Amino acid sequence: MGLGFRKRRSVEPPLLLAHAQSGDDEARNQLIADYTPFVLKIASQSAGRYLRPGIDEEISVALMAFNEAITAYDEGKGAFLSFAQTVIKRRLVDYYRRGRQRQNEVLLSELETPSEEGGTPVTVLDHMAESMWNMARDEENRRLEIAEYGELLKSFGISFHELVLVAPKHQDARQRAIAIGRTVAHHAEYREHLLKKHELPLQKLVQSGDHSRKTLERHRKYIIAVALILIRDFPYLQAYLLDQSRGVDT
Repeated sequence: MGLGFRKRRSVEPPLLLAHAQSGDDEARNQLIADYTPFVLKIASQSAGRYLRPGIDEEISVALMAFNEAITAYDEGKGAFLSFAQTVIKRRLVDYYRRGRQRQNEVLLSELETPSEEGGTPVTVLDHMAESMWNMARDEENRRLEIAEYGELLKSFGISFHELVLVAPKHQDARQRAIAIGRTVAHHAEYREHLLKKHELPLQKLVQSGDHSRKTLERHRKYIIAVALILIRDFPYLQAYLLDQSRGVDT
């Protein structure tokens, strides 16, 4: 992407942070770029292993948490980097907790339940083994889906890292962008234009009277990314997008 990461600053970035919180996207992007090594370090420490960019989901979770920290921070919360570290760790804890909750869906209240066919009873261990197998399968399918989506984005000149940077910072703006992406995906003419020319049908969307050119241009890459999730068969990403459109804080 040619972001040109600088050497990480050794002091708090009050000026850059203030500009980012006042709505300066360039300052926000620079702040994220400057502290990406810091974010990766915290994420790897929380995971207890080296995280691989483009492969491990924890990196995306951590970058989004750092972006969230920029928005939520105020001086009463102490040093910014300490606050950001706390937010990143909490988001990763939530991420791992969701995984554990799926694993614990197996019923542990009974040691044995009759099989549907009336044969050998099914034990709790059988349930757990099946649940763990399903989780492993889901995890692998999710990774494959993300990898396929990454290649699709690349063909449109968009990377995952860039997507984090250009994502709308406020919930209402994010929901509007998702709604536009949904319109593009579900409108045959708009969808065909996007897939053939690898660009939004800006003129047609503006002429429809429902969308301003300023909004379309500002969130162009995010809208394209949303539309591609909905156009292609990406069930895991679509579920995540549904949470985002409802304003669920992930």
